[in-house]
Amino acid sequence: MDTVYLVLMLLLVASATGVAARFLPSLPTPLVQIAFGALLAWPASGLHVELQPELFMLLFIAPLLFADARRFPQREFMLLRGPILALALGLVLVTVIGVGYVVHWLFPGLPLPVCFALTAILSPTDAVAVSAISGRLPVPPRLMHILEGESLMNDASGLVAFKFAVAAALTGAFSLAQATVGFLLISLGGLLVGALLALAFNVVRTRLIERHLGEASTIQIVLLLLLLPFAAFLLAEHFHLSGILSAVAAGMVINRLDLKRQDQTTSRIQTRSVWEMLEFVLNALVFLLLGFQLPEIIGGALNATTSAGTTLPFIELLGFVALISIALLGMRFLWIFGAVHVPRLLRRKPARSVSARVMLAGTLAGIRGTITLAAALSLPEMLNDGTPFPARELLIFLATGVILFTLITGSVGLPLVLRGLDLPEDSREYEEERHARIRGAEAAIRHIENYHQEKAKVLADHQGDEEIIVAFNEITLHLMDYYHKRMEINNHELPTPLLEARRDLERETRLQALKAERTEYYKLRSRHHINDSTLQKLVREVDLIETALTASATRQHH
Repeated sequence: MDTVYLVLMLLLVASATGVAARFLPSLPTPLVQIAFGALLAWPASGLHVELQPELFMLLFIAPLLFADARRFPQREFMLLRGPILALALGLVLVTVIGVGYVVHWLFPGLPLPVCFALTAILSPTDAVAVSAISGRLPVPPRLMHILEGESLMNDASGLVAFKFAVAAALTGAFSLAQATVGFLLISLGGLLVGALLALAFNVVRTRLIERHLGEASTIQIVLLLLLLPFAAFLLAEHFHLSGILSAVAAGMVINRLDLKRQDQTTSRIQTRSVWEMLEFVLNALVFLLLGFQLPEIIGGALNATTSAGTTLPFIELLGFVALISIALLGMRFLWIFGAVHVPRLLRRKPARSVSARVMLAGTLAGIRGTITLAAALSLPEMLNDGTPFPARELLIFLATGVILFTLITGSVGLPLVLRGLDLPEDSREYEEERHARIRGAEAAIRHIENYHQEKAKVLADHQGDEEIIVAFNEITLHLMDYYHKRMEINNHELPTPLLEARRDLERETRLQALKAERTEYYKLRSRHHINDSTLQKLVREVDLIETALTASATRQHH
């Protein structure tokens, strides 16, 4: 029963932090949630929630990364695969080695493999935190895609590096060839498992649809999709492969397979609603759990000793956190600077220029998060010879401190760096949308014409009622006129900002009309002019149209 009470309380607090974040717009939601968690767990008489790393990765990280991968635009991933892989693989390796020696310099008594284990823990960036902080900021779309792609891929590379660093600390031996082969097997194997499971889900989904089970089929499909990231993670981990990459691969394959499911409207709507709620809850719980660990982590660090057997004052511990964080951000800036300028020097023709402010924004967006904490807490307590793992409590504190440092610097620094940033006008996506709207209207007009000819012939052959034929002709003309007007609006040779403003005004006017329509339906029901079934049917139609308009506005403003 205590577990049930705890879960209900966590859900209540998660909802409360979402409400509090609305009244504290200057503070990023993750920081508010961490503060709530720390307050509830402090002092010792407060709530105590033990975070089990394996369970945490399964219940929280796998579904969140699956959802991010399922939304990530695959064309942009392929176009930007060079910068994404450079950050997700190259930067992780450079960070583990370079910053590892910095940690060894700060703590000479710590064995070098232990220092590498800490920097491997600190190397992955956090997709949830980056999105939460940068969501309301004018981040260049190209940079945002790179950051999201990096955070999807570097979790696996950082955790694999962590695994081999811990193995070297436990055994005192390390083989570069073995580590390289192991990394490839773990990564590629995880990707393969996730892709195969997604394909298997697609086969099951097709069979359910073919049986025409209606609403029951839709519910089963949504439930199976909900379980897919957990299955991908567990199956990959069972074979000692990357569960993180397996969940990511499953999300990307589902994204591609969904392109062939144009007619599954009800399933899409229900799936989107379920995942939006699930993501909100998981995101909130992730940072709440981080806050719950803070009092115990700080207390453990104050009582911890280094390998030399000495304890460190709290202010000195904070200084070490700041130095390691600065080293991580400095290494990230140098890597981004080199990745931008070295290819330009090697090319004869000029490449796209990147301003120093954008590079600095990319640096500050290297926020560490819950995967770092989960990896730190999974550090073994004993070495193979039975002696305690060197400075385990200290390492956990340093990792937690870096998480908070990067969260604060990102939430404070990113708005300052991006404020007033002159974003280059990139109308490509808008032009693609406008062209697609025109092509869609043309296809609809052609189909209406063909359908009208076939249906009119059938009505004439069966000597249909003349009034029905006239009504059918009027309906056809009305629909074709609607699509011709859509083509006319999108064919206007107007500047992109003016067209966007015109479309926004059209959307706002339609939303106002829908609001009035819905209000009138409720008035009719309150006066008993229609019954509940009619009300629900009419309101559902209005809600679907409003959802489509609102979703369109959200996509354009992001």
